[in-house]
Amino acid sequence: MLFIHKIIILSLPIILLFYAKNKSNLFFLYSPLVSIIIPVHNNFNYTYNCISSILDSEKSLSFEIIISNDNSNDETTFLKTKYFKNNKNILVYNNHKTYNFLLNCKRATKRARGKYILFLNNDTKVHKEWLTYLLKIIENDEKVGMVGSKLIYPDGLLQEAGGIVWSNGECLNYGRGSNSDFPEYNYVKEVDYISGTSIIIRKFLWDKIGGFDKRFIPAYYEDTDFAFELRKLGYKVMYQPLSVVEHYEGISNGKELISGIKKYQVKNKIKFIDKWQKELKNQVLETFMARDRCFNKSRIFVIDRFVPNFDKDAGGRCCFMYLNLYQRLGLQVTFLGNDFQKIEPYTTILQQKGMEILYGDTYKNETYLENWFKENLKYFKFVYLQRPDIGQKYIDLIRKYFSGKIFYFAHDLHHIRLAREYNITHDKNKYIESETVKQIEMEIFNKVDIIHVVGDFEYNYLKEKFENKIIRNIPLFIYENNYDMIEKDFSKRNGLIVVAGLLHAPNADGVLWFAKEIYPKIIDKFNEIVWYIVGSDIPDEIKNLESKNIIIKGFLSDEELHLLYQKCRIAIAPLRFGAGVKGKILEAAHNQIPIVTTSIGGEGLDKSLGAFIVEDNAEKMAKIICELYEDFPKLKQMSDSGKLLIEKYFSLDKAKEILMKDLI
Repeated sequence: MLFIHKIIILSLPIILLFYAKNKSNLFFLYSPLVSIIIPVHNNFNYTYNCISSILDSEKSLSFEIIISNDNSNDETTFLKTKYFKNNKNILVYNNHKTYNFLLNCKRATKRARGKYILFLNNDTKVHKEWLTYLLKIIENDEKVGMVGSKLIYPDGLLQEAGGIVWSNGECLNYGRGSNSDFPEYNYVKEVDYISGTSIIIRKFLWDKIGGFDKRFIPAYYEDTDFAFELRKLGYKVMYQPLSVVEHYEGISNGKELISGIKKYQVKNKIKFIDKWQKELKNQVLETFMARDRCFNKSRIFVIDRFVPNFDKDAGGRCCFMYLNLYQRLGLQVTFLGNDFQKIEPYTTILQQKGMEILYGDTYKNETYLENWFKENLKYFKFVYLQRPDIGQKYIDLIRKYFSGKIFYFAHDLHHIRLAREYNITHDKNKYIESETVKQIEMEIFNKVDIIHVVGDFEYNYLKEKFENKIIRNIPLFIYENNYDMIEKDFSKRNGLIVVAGLLHAPNADGVLWFAKEIYPKIIDKFNEIVWYIVGSDIPDEIKNLESKNIIIKGFLSDEELHLLYQKCRIAIAPLRFGAGVKGKILEAAHNQIPIVTTSIGGEGLDKSLGAFIVEDNAEKMAKIICELYEDFPKLKQMSDSGKLLIEKYFSLDKAKEILMKDLI
């Protein structure tokens, strides 16, 4: 036995060298992630171009391409030997008789070695990373059994954004002939079926079901039937709009229903109805509900100023968190940004999460938008408005066409914030604006069903004015997990940090106040101390503060910001006016960094936990920061209290508990 082991060890270098030079002869050692199966019969040029587009589209994924040549009499037979002989991942199998589409596919899958099999028509051209986007869905959700691409015509018009099956067995290629960029065709969704032109399937499910049902030989309805089989096993069929495939429809089987293989589309429909008559009774009649299989879900329509820029401002982060929570609670989300812009990457991020985002000049047209409300609001159970200008613009229109629950979330009480700004600046225009906004907000509060606020102050203020209204104090931010690996030895940290959107007047005012009235006193004691200013859209007045002690960082990603928080000792929130709970306080507490702020900054939060210190006097604040800066036990204690603050008031469970009181 020892002798055999020595022989194996000594032979390893030779085996590896042989494998490196002869990979094609050792296929049993290679298992690709995806087996791309292209069933073909003639039409060589289309097949050649299809393969070329795949090779151009995906450069790093592990896949094999199986060409199942169904007894062609053109150059197809020589695809491997003449055109792709140097590509080890392209395999061509030549049938010696014609099996037609369904049986050809079943024969090809027996040769597939991938975790997934992907059927692709040969009369297609795949777009960049078409396969990557399909894998993104099926790899990240174990309950997804099949995913299909967005199919477009060569002129860019839409061929299909998922398929709908009606109760009479008729099938609809949703969106056929429309603009493929239109928003309703560009969010991830569950669908009745996906045309077999480009579909990826879990190999073990294909084997378990037994592949396409032979009753649909030679072709048509086999892909629809397979989708129903997957759902019967508890798996979802999904549509991925980022996976784009051009399809030269009709090349393989023609377009006439009375001749050739195409005639089986009519015959197989009858077989399909007979097999699935029980399930077909549950198919809905309305396209709006059927397009994303949401007939068992409640819909919520959310309107805000624009798609939430969740990494740039507290309002955007709050909106983003709640959109995600609505979805987790089982709601289907449709979102409208009042600027009608497709702001990236934020729009695509939400669409990839399965939310429909309305944007573009079509929706910007007031007549079109009102007609959309008139035709579609009846399918929604909840409408969620945010901010006074949005509420004022839409509340009456929504009341006209909607009979469900209307929520309103102001983010903060704008008229109070403006009044406080007037008290600081004595700008009469702010006083006038405050009175105007107050009237708008009060009218909105009267017209909606449920009011959301953040913080105890605003809750008590409105409860006194609207005794009979449902008012909920919701978490501004929602955190599912706390950071665990936090450096709690504050002697290893240095510097101060302020994080704020600096186009927002209260934030800019606070930074300038701190720079002029407080920071010079701190430098007098710690002349090497550094203050980091983080935020988007920094005005010149603040940029001009930069020095050896003041570092202007500008916008940082969440990951970069987290690292900077761990580098600094104290977070500063020097607000002299504002309203509502402040996101910058919560973000700092979530990062477990001690906070020094003002009474405005700490408003609506539980001060007793000790996560932050409140001081409004400039000289006293400077003294507090200087004393705290080297009090390492106190800094650790405040850090721990920040974690407690988040866990007690701003957890996912806390937000769910409040929302579920009304989302019924």
